[in-house]
Amino acid sequence: MYDQFARFIAAGKLILGVCNGFQLLVKLGMLPGLDGAYDRQTVTLIFNDSGRFEDRWVYLRVNSGSPCIFTRGLRGLYLPVRHGEGKFVPQDTATLERLQRQKLIALQYSDARYREAAMDYPENPNGAVNGIAGICNETGRIFGLMPHPEAYLHRTNHPRWTREELPEEGMGLSLFRNAAAFLHSDVF
Repeated sequence: MYDQFARFIAAGKLILGVCNGFQLLVKLGMLPGLDGAYDRQTVTLIFNDSGRFEDRWVYLRVNSGSPCIFTRGLRGLYLPVRHGEGKFVPQDTATLERLQRQKLIALQYSDARYREAAMDYPENPNGAVNGIAGICNETGRIFGLMPHPEAYLHRTNHPRWTREELPEEGMGLSLFRNAAAFLHSDVF
C-alpha cells in the first residue's frame, strides 16, 4: 500500500488530511515528509491538554510564506475543531526549527485578528506546540490540519448565521477552491 502512496506523491497529486486524516498522515510519516522521506515519522498529534474532546470554533492565522497549495492567498480562517487528540508535537527542537525555516507550518491557532499564534486555551484548543493547526510538505501538495474546512462551506454552517450578515460562501470552501484552481492550472 505504501508503494501506491509513493507513486501518487511522485506524480505530484494533492493530498488533504483533515482531523483524523491529518493524524494518519503524520503517523505514517507522510507529513511533513522532510527531504522526501514519506515513511519516517517526525511529528505527532497527541491528546489535548484539556484532557477532553474539544468542539469549538477557532481562528486560524495563515502563513503567507508557506508553499501550501490549499492556503494560497488566504490571510485567516474561522473553522470548527472537533477532536480529542489534536495537540501537534514535533519530535525535537530541530524538527520544529526546520518546519519554521521552510515555512511548512501553514496554519496556527490565533486571535480573532489573525495577528499572533495562540498559545493558550481556549484559542489554542489542544495545547499544540507553537499553536500549530496545520502543516504541509515541502512541495505544498500534501496538507494536513486539525480544524474542519468541510464543516464551513456555506453561511448556514456558521454558528452565528442567523444573527450576523455573512457571505454566502463559508471560509472552508476557499481551501477546496485553491486546490481546484491548482489542478486546473498549467503548473499541474
